[in-house]
Amino acid sequence: MSDRIQIDDPTPAGIAGAIARLITSGELRAGDRLPTVRELSSRLGVSPATVSHGWRALAQAGLVVSRGRSGTFVAEGGARPAASRTDGMTRGATTARLDLSLGTPDPVLLPEIGSILSRLALGAETTDYHQAPVVPELGRLLQADWPTGSGALTVVDGAMDAVARSLHAVVRFGDRVIVEDPTFPYILDYLDSIGAQTVPVRMDGEGVLPAEFARALATGATAAVLQPRAQNPTGASMSAERAAELVEVLRRSEHRCMVIEDDHSGPVVPAEDISLGRWVPDRVLHVRSYSKSHGPDLRIAALSGPEEIIDRIVATRMLGPGWTPRILQRLLHEMLRDETVTRTVEFARDQYQARRRALADGLRERGVRIADGQGLNAWVPVADERTALVHLAANGIRVAPGGPFFVADRGHPEAVRVTIAPLSEGVEEVASVLALAARPRQSEYFSLGREG
Repeated sequence: MSDRIQIDDPTPAGIAGAIARLITSGELRAGDRLPTVRELSSRLGVSPATVSHGWRALAQAGLVVSRGRSGTFVAEGGARPAASRTDGMTRGATTARLDLSLGTPDPVLLPEIGSILSRLALGAETTDYHQAPVVPELGRLLQADWPTGSGALTVVDGAMDAVARSLHAVVRFGDRVIVEDPTFPYILDYLDSIGAQTVPVRMDGEGVLPAEFARALATGATAAVLQPRAQNPTGASMSAERAAELVEVLRRSEHRCMVIEDDHSGPVVPAEDISLGRWVPDRVLHVRSYSKSHGPDLRIAALSGPEEIIDRIVATRMLGPGWTPRILQRLLHEMLRDETVTRTVEFARDQYQARRRALADGLRERGVRIADGQGLNAWVPVADERTALVHLAANGIRVAPGGPFFVADRGHPEAVRVTIAPLSEGVEEVASVLALAARPRQSEYFSLGREG
């Protein structure tokens, strides 16, 4: 077997690429056993960790499977994608009477855009391929209240697009990336897809714990993905004091780590938009999305950071979409200046807080406490996640399972994420059902009688 494996590039990517080519060409077949990590590392003259990273990338691509001490084998069926954390979160969403799983805004609370589109149509101008990727007037308006002193700013297609492009710009295969635990599953899936190694850090109601952050930085992490306000799923928002503590940890660290801040909910969150970039602008890429506040179809987020990194992201986009449509940028510019839209966004912000507070009060009255938080979601502790999901589904209510939000499959607290955005009514019913679902399962005993 070993003599069939020829590897010219002894890096994790090179090892993974060589094995993948052998599998797809048929030279390695399903069930074939691969060399051990120790054997291959000795043969190539590299560390076992280098080979392990290559093996991990192959496993994530569905090409190989580990069978513990028996070894690593070529998977059945060839290149099958590994299951993502979000697979189970999106199935069956249309079957629930009340779907509280999606994390999306209430359409009723979004601004009306018809009149603004009409105004834009009257003044529409022809553009070409060579204009700046960011409409200048929008760029100036965004910079006016931006929370960092970063050198450059661009506009991309939503928060996740901004996070993914930022990670692509600063993370290499095998790099360690710090993430909150729990965090948004799509972030974890993307990190898996680029071969990054996640380093989880715990948090409290003010954000990432400084001691945990310091420990994670000591691993040599090259990037960290943080959510400064309305953290998904917990709803926690970072305080200015906590941000300053994290900045000091960054400054003391021997390793340079780029922090990517995902402000995914933007203006519908009452907390201040806190950024570590206020103190260390050269170490921060800051994202602010307008999808949840002004409309998901806008698919617009602004991204700031050091000029060299932003220029690289802009240049890379020219190989794909090029730029976010300028007509959408102008629409956002007009919406940000429109007083009616501003009042609508402020009303939505108040409504989301009221709905979240109503659910928290209803749960507390029934013996279940959730942490203070903001945004569109609530993080509800349960005794057993699977039992809670079944109980809720039996009552026609769908929520998001908590497991996919954690880095590890096991050993984490049991919880579910509840989107409060649709709860304009019926909060008491939801609180009642949810409280019952959260309780420990009671054992039931059945006596089987015997006829005499």
